[in-house]
Order: sequence, then structure tokens, then C-alpha cells
Amino acid sequence: MRDAIARAAALVAEASGLLITAGAGMGIDSGLPDFRGNEGMWRAYPALGRARLDFTEIANPAAFARTPRLAWGFYGHRLKLYRETVPHPGFAILAALAAAKPDGAFVVTSNVDGAFQKAGFAEERVCEIHGSIHFLQCTGPCGDDIRPADDLAPEIDAERCEMISPLPACPACGALARPNILMFGDFAWLPERTEAQHSRLRRWLDAASGPVILEFGAGTAIPTIRSLGDRSGPPLIRVNPREPEVRKAGDIGVAMGALEFCERLREELAGTDGARLTPPSGSARPD
Repeated sequence: MRDAIARAAALVAEASGLLITAGAGMGIDSGLPDFRGNEGMWRAYPALGRARLDFTEIANPAAFARTPRLAWGFYGHRLKLYRETVPHPGFAILAALAAAKPDGAFVVTSNVDGAFQKAGFAEERVCEIHGSIHFLQCTGPCGDDIRPADDLAPEIDAERCEMISPLPACPACGALARPNILMFGDFAWLPERTEAQHSRLRRWLDAASGPVILEFGAGTAIPTIRSLGDRSGPPLIRVNPREPEVRKAGDIGVAMGALEFCERLREELAGTDGARLTPPSGSARPD
């Protein structure tokens, strides 16, 4: 493991910038629940466990049509949880490393929690491939309007996993609103916000002279983020306590959680090249 950290530090030290890719495992050290398998979700949402509803059934636009208060109970609780969660210190370490690089960093994440923006990463340097829980759209949809969910203050009956406050409505047509998140079996998701993020990502990749990919907590169950690292050209550092295996020669797999790796990486860099590790003013540390 020490050798893997040393080799990872060498790649990061030489890189012009950081392409940070993150799956669900990135948030575990921030105290977010692990939805790995139904048991993990049912521990967090006992009402869904009693109903034997798995993640694909509740994270589905059909749930908003069938049981809207239950669907919003699940997503409303998550919205409140993500608003209250403080990103772990690993985010600040990554922001500090990126600040010392000429190309900075770009984030690609399948998480919908907004944690990178909350931790100080610039909105224009984040690509949320599955959308964001902090934005709403019409369930229809009746148009292409995507708006912030800032005014939504969900009140949840945790025992029943139901939203008891008024359900959000589309301001254009009055139909039920839903999170602007790509769900299972979803043909109504509005992708325009994410497509604009993808365009900015492509421009950054075209301009970056020699980035390295730092991948955190991306598993094989839903391999979108993991596949990006496997098929991309830049060298990959895969950080995953359960599935650290890599495919390409020269890539590095580290069986470790995100926070521990970031701390070990900072120590290794500080001991070798004195890399600047102080977070830039006004960023990285959440309020």
C-alpha cells in the first residue's frame, strides 16, 4: 500500500491538472448512508424495507405517478440530508492540490448531492452526469425548465417515509415537480443542464496538457464513472476499498477510503516535493 501511495503521489506531482471522478463511495466519509444493496437502503429508510421496495423502484419516475408522497418522502429526506452534510476534509485536500496545478481540476460525479460545490469547487468545473437533487423539473415534462430547489423545504414523516408538507408543483402547468435527476426507466429527465456541463468538461480536457484521473468510490454495480476511468487516456488512480482493480498498464489501484487516501497523499507529497497544500481563500472549507 505504501508503494501504491508513493506511485500515486508521483503521478499527481507531475500532472498538469486533476480530473476528479467520484461515485457514491466518495460521500461515505462525510457520514452519508451506503446504499450498496437493498439492506443498506432499508436501514436508512425502514418504511421502504417494510414495503420491500428496492432502490430501482423508488428511484424511478413511475414512483412519482404511483405514490408521490412516498417518492418525495425518499427524495425530500435526501435533499434535507445533503443540505445538512458537511463534506469530509478530503475535499479540501483535493481543492488545495488542484490550486497548485496550471490546469486546476474538473470534477465528474454520478452523485447528486452537490458536495463538490458545497466544498468550494467552482460550479463551472463540475459535471453531474446524473443531474442534481438541488434542481427541479416538471414530471411531464411540459417544457424544458430546470430551476433551483432552494425554496423547497420538505417536511418528512420518517416512520412512513412520506412527505407531509405540500408537494412541489411545476410553475408552468401545475403538475407535480420532481428532482432533475436521471432515474431508472427515466424518459422524462431533462438533460440540458448536464449537457452544458459535459460541453465545459470537453473544453477542459481539450485544453489540459497532462491531467491525471483521481477516481473515488466508483463501483461496478453502476459502472458509469468507473468506465470513464477505464477507457480514458490519462493515467488513472482508482481509490476504492472494495474494488480497486485497474485494467490499463500504468494505472494504480488503492484499496482505501477517499478520506484516508487524500490524507496519505497529502503526507506523501509534502514529504517529497513540498507541494502547496493550503486551500485557496474562499474555497474548499464549507461554511
